[in-house]
Amino acid sequence: MMYQLGWATLPGLRGLSCSDFRATPTDAPDNQGGVAVDIASDAARETLLRQLEAYFAALRFTNAADAFDTVKAYVLAATAKQ
Repeated sequence: MMYQLGWATLPGLRGLSCSDFRATPTDAPDNQGGVAVDIASDAARETLLRQLEAYFAALRFTNAADAFDTVKAYVLAATAKQ
């Protein structure tokens, strides 16, 4: 099933952080506002969301474009392994 992934990018004292990852089923992927990926099962979706929260919890970014590109690259690499 195709999912649109989204997240919150919030300012902090050490830079921007990414959190609150979510996956919404979609028929019309939008790679400008998030990342669209094909995920095989609900279990795989939940696992990916947990991995994203854990991996990005400690990372900080200097700008929103860097944060978006880093999350997108991570998601695409993680889903390519499925």
